[in-house]
Amino acid sequence: MARLSTITSLGALTLAAVMALGLELEAQELSAGEPPGLTTPITLPPFDPSKQACTAPPGLQRLLVFAQDNEREFMQGVRRGLSLAAADRGLGFRVELANNDVGRMTQQVEALVADQAGAVVIAPVDAYAVRRRLQRLMWRGSYVGAVVPPPAVSILNAPQYLTGRALAEEAAAYIRSRLGGKARVVLLTHDSLQFLAPRFVAMRDVLSGLPGVSIVADISPLTVNKEGGLATMRTILLAHPDVDVVLGADTVVLGALAAVREAGKDRTDQFFGGIDGEPEAVAELKRGGSYRASISLASPVFGYAMGQHAADWLEGKTIPQAMDILPRALTLANIAQYEADLADPARVYRAVSDRNSYLKMYGNICFDTRDRYLNFPWSSELR
Repeated sequence: MARLSTITSLGALTLAAVMALGLELEAQELSAGEPPGLTTPITLPPFDPSKQACTAPPGLQRLLVFAQDNEREFMQGVRRGLSLAAADRGLGFRVELANNDVGRMTQQVEALVADQAGAVVIAPVDAYAVRRRLQRLMWRGSYVGAVVPPPAVSILNAPQYLTGRALAEEAAAYIRSRLGGKARVVLLTHDSLQFLAPRFVAMRDVLSGLPGVSIVADISPLTVNKEGGLATMRTILLAHPDVDVVLGADTVVLGALAAVREAGKDRTDQFFGGIDGEPEAVAELKRGGSYRASISLASPVFGYAMGQHAADWLEGKTIPQAMDILPRALTLANIAQYEADLADPARVYRAVSDRNSYLKMYGNICFDTRDRYLNFPWSSELR
């Protein structure tokens, strides 16, 4: 399993190298009036909210648009947080839903350029396909916030390795205490998305410390949703009808759990665990069954924060260039407080200590310094 981890790490490095080359060639194509942004990875300092404000971007609509990849619950949480922030700050709000269609999202973002939308938050289906249109939005002065991939004036990410490790350590503790150190494990990955690959490197690293663990399937579902997890797990069960542990994003693990139940292969000693803290995963966890862990990334909380940053940008204020959503393992002991926080992300954002338990902000940018937008795969874990 150590070898698997190394191969995955090399794959992520290769993808990063390809993207870096593409950004270099892209930068050569741009005119002097179209800055390529920051294409070389840098370490951002902590966000300084006291920095002097600058110019408000002229001629733009006070409109916040969520360019949404699909309807999975995690993204619905982002949407809810954004809509609440827009209402609180007097911004218009609408959603452009792509339903995993790259061409549709490309057309939607192109239309936002023509609409002079003041602020766009995007969860891209294919970041490369829309990058030039996002750049045009930023050159014109619009706020562009991205859920993970660049380019954007502000990127939301999670410390992905730490996130994956948090879930794998929960599973490892369970394997030691309840399964006698032995388990057949399924990893439902997103290794094709270089920005998320480190979480699965972490899972393999943690599990490699357990000699009784066998990873019987290590595969990326075709779609990152419940249907993708369901279809993939149905196939896995044909070759491996008895599995002990399934790990991945909540949405695909929930689909895998449905497939196991459908096949009559669910047992009381299994461990299903996911990442994102999705409502259905939390409901399963509260039932006390085989869904035993969810690593919260609190999408309504960071969605609300991104909406606030969009409004600040349009008013000429300085905002963070990047933001971590900090992972936390949900348990029966802390779920009640977690659900209260998700129900009222505005309260969390206003209470600095609560906000800092979910979010960590880095760098400073505003309309006047938008040529320093991030055009590299930012992560706080890069060193």
